[in-house]
Amino acid sequence: MSEKILIISPSWIGDCVMTQPLYRRLHELHPGCTIDVFAPKWSMAVFERMPEISRIFENPFGHGALDLKKRWQVGRELGKQGYTQVIVLPGSLKSAIIAFATGIKKRTGYVGESRYLLLNDIRKLDKAALPLMVDRYTALAHPSQADFNGHSDNPRFQINPQSQQAALAKHGLNTDKPVIAFCPGAEYGPAKRWPARHFAELGRRYLQQGWRVWLFGSQKDFDIADEINRLSDGLCVNLCGRTSLSEAIDLLACAETVVCNDSGLMHLAAALDRKVIAVYGSSSPDHTPPLSPKAEIVSLNLDCAPCFKRECPLGHTDCLNKLTPDIVQQAARD
Repeated sequence: MSEKILIISPSWIGDCVMTQPLYRRLHELHPGCTIDVFAPKWSMAVFERMPEISRIFENPFGHGALDLKKRWQVGRELGKQGYTQVIVLPGSLKSAIIAFATGIKKRTGYVGESRYLLLNDIRKLDKAALPLMVDRYTALAHPSQADFNGHSDNPRFQINPQSQQAALAKHGLNTDKPVIAFCPGAEYGPAKRWPARHFAELGRRYLQQGWRVWLFGSQKDFDIADEINRLSDGLCVNLCGRTSLSEAIDLLACAETVVCNDSGLMHLAAALDRKVIAVYGSSSPDHTPPLSPKAEIVSLNLDCAPCFKRECPLGHTDCLNKLTPDIVQQAARD
């Protein structure tokens, strides 16, 4: 009988992208297997672009919601699908409770929040041996970390041309000129955001060369994108908050180059095989870099970085303010 595997996915978009090599490895190790994913509604568009996935079940629980009774009920329903294994990717107790409630015979995951009684194929993560998040996920496809060869493939999404054309038509866009996409937001905080004036200066240069500049992000990023557009003489297209995630993915795939902060959109652009210029300030690419040979990481590597703070503890954010448009433009040329 072929394996039927349930994945309990992480919540962050970037982390969801980095799970795809795990699914590819599972198909290699278990030919003919079926893989379903239990994922938050906001991340479903990511998994829809992964041909390795058969079905996506909505995870109805928001951040911080314990709701033990409902988790147990949801887990019992999932357990009726005939799975041979469940792989729990988040490190939380809450996700392990759902896995335990399924009654699935093999329950795999890393040691986390008091999960020893809930997972029966539990692994102790050697973080030094597996610094990359993508490798930590892929290793779970193997019987043990020692069996993992230490290498993951890069995520690669499939785009449906019809849905892409529908997204272009809906937002009145076309690709008669080359497109550069800017992703100026970063959920974590301002110490990860390249300044609006730098994005605007870079945008003006590309506009003068005949490119189109599209700005991507959530509604939270609208104001910073609006400022970039204002500083670029209103010639950019601000899509922040106007697209669904599904439309944003399809439209990002139209861009030749994507300039972004360390964010979920950075990982999406890399999985779409775009040329990615990833700007790093307070964070580090050592753990979750953009996974693509077409990605270029740009950082000043100051002595005070990475600090991993939401706001600059020194008050100057030199790691981003002094990272000029010239540096980013040269990285794009290279």
